[in-house]
Amino acid sequence: MNRIVALMLGLLVAFASHAAGPRAVRKTVESSMLVTGWVLIATDGSISKLELDEPDKLPTGVLSLVEQAGASWRFEPLLIDGVARKARARMSLRIAAKKIDAERYEVGIRSGYFGEEAMTPEERLARADSIKPIAMKPPIYPESAWKVGARGTVYVVLKIGREGAVQELFAEQVNLQVIGSENEMDRMRDMLAKSALNAAKKWTFQLPAVGENAKEETWVVRVPVDFQFHGYQRPSYGQWDSYVPGPIRRAPWDTGFDSAQSPDAMIAGVLYDARNSLRLLTPLQPG
Repeated sequence: MNRIVALMLGLLVAFASHAAGPRAVRKTVESSMLVTGWVLIATDGSISKLELDEPDKLPTGVLSLVEQAGASWRFEPLLIDGVARKARARMSLRIAAKKIDAERYEVGIRSGYFGEEAMTPEERLARADSIKPIAMKPPIYPESAWKVGARGTVYVVLKIGREGAVQELFAEQVNLQVIGSENEMDRMRDMLAKSALNAAKKWTFQLPAVGENAKEETWVVRVPVDFQFHGYQRPSYGQWDSYVPGPIRRAPWDTGFDSAQSPDAMIAGVLYDARNSLRLLTPLQPG
């Protein structure tokens, strides 16, 4: 069967549905792109500099949107031994565009992640104070999901114990790249989420060897799991992608969940250490 599951960043494919509801679902479709870079944070929590990755590949309107928003951001100051310090943090933003009418779109910053958890896989492997994967076998593409054309991304949150094994896990969000009725899409989300969670139960991790996090009893990480058909080519950096965003749910045991940092702003293929995120005190987009 021409199907594949990848642990990576998960245009929208129309799903032929005979049930009522697809027209209403189409109104929730978002075109979006992930914009990544760095923020330099001053001791008072303001942004002293914002650096975007490959700015020449980003639309002019998106560049202006992020730069204007960044000028208003203020983070909770980073304290080390009680003293506020400057910080340089990784950033990933989900820029979303919704169609207003035949000629106009509303573009805004839908969600974001800031902190060490937004490191690339290469950056993480070079750090002795970060949690790393040992075994992360991808899930099986469910037969029932494949038959109905279900595709999308499952955002999984995991609690890791001292032995490097998964203690708790939860699917926070499932974004789909197909359209059906609300009931059909709920079933597709459930199929993909169950497959991702069944695989994630067996994942193992190497715990931090040094640093403050090495003393923790548990670690909370987030991983995006992508379900795609063989041959699918995802839009490259700076190009628009489309999907139907699923509801965001909070794991009952994840008391450190930051509602300002949405799962779908995560960079694919990266482990997100929830404790290392920086707390944004102002809106992602003013006004």
